[in-house]
Amino acid sequence: MRVVLSLALLIALLIMGFALGYFTAVHPFFKPADRVIRWFINLFTAGRGVGMRQYANEAELRELVDEASERGLVENSEREMIHSVFDLGDTLVRELMVPRTDMVWIEGEKTVRQGLSLALRSGFTRIPVITDNLDNVIGIAYVKDLARRVHEHHESEQTESVEAHSRPATFVPETKTAAELLKEMQKDQIHMAIVIDEYGGTAGLITIEDILEEIVGEIADEYDLEAPEIEWLDADSARLSARLHVEDFEDACKVKLSDEQKEDVDSIGGFMAKELGGVPIPGSTVTVDGWKLTAERPVGRRHRIAFVLAVRTENPNSIPTP
Repeated sequence: MRVVLSLALLIALLIMGFALGYFTAVHPFFKPADRVIRWFINLFTAGRGVGMRQYANEAELRELVDEASERGLVENSEREMIHSVFDLGDTLVRELMVPRTDMVWIEGEKTVRQGLSLALRSGFTRIPVITDNLDNVIGIAYVKDLARRVHEHHESEQTESVEAHSRPATFVPETKTAAELLKEMQKDQIHMAIVIDEYGGTAGLITIEDILEEIVGEIADEYDLEAPEIEWLDADSARLSARLHVEDFEDACKVKLSDEQKEDVDSIGGFMAKELGGVPIPGSTVTVDGWKLTAERPVGRRHRIAFVLAVRTENPNSIPTP
């Protein structure tokens, strides 16, 4: 047990040493702590520290991390995580953002009740609030604010608007680096920002979780189980993967979509989004050629629809229901 604890401490000190070695070159404030860490590492390694020296640039530190990984002092996952931290400096916000087409939003004049309903159905706790269109984001609605208002004043559920209880939105250019944005979000305690393009329009949104996920990797939902793309429940109903190709859907359900309906669409989830004019959320329905498609529960941190319930219906060509 003592050996294991010593090894764990050594690895922790090594990682701290890597970081301090890099930041000391930029911030002299770290020098005293850097010397202490190096003294401890040399103590544990009998003076044979892994290349313990001042690092002039990022490349040298990356090489040291790789060397430590080759010697078994740092796990591959830890090595990749350290490299990801440095990569944030070269990663632009537009590479990590949720694109405009995948955003869930709400109009400012909607009631507090409608706002809470959308939040519960979509699974999001923060939702952009707009006026005329998605290029006019006027704030961010927080579920906890809406819920608190309804708890304290029950009548507000039907009489007050979402806009009245939204918080100011933060806007960031799509060309900002992820590292810079992460520092700003930590400093200002911001969890979500609206990303704007060079013309001032809404390009998408980004959360602090999007940036952290770039470092630690995608975090799977505990319900994200592997499932077949088509699961027939009976002769007239099937559960489809939202990623099922539209042509496979046509073959399986014996339907025919027009070229216009399939334009710029690959998956059944994308088809529903096009028909609805927005991101499908649980309960959203589209009826096409005798089949009613209903979006089921979202999965993952971004709450994307994973499955679509297809049921044969007697009423083809119905109007899509958001």
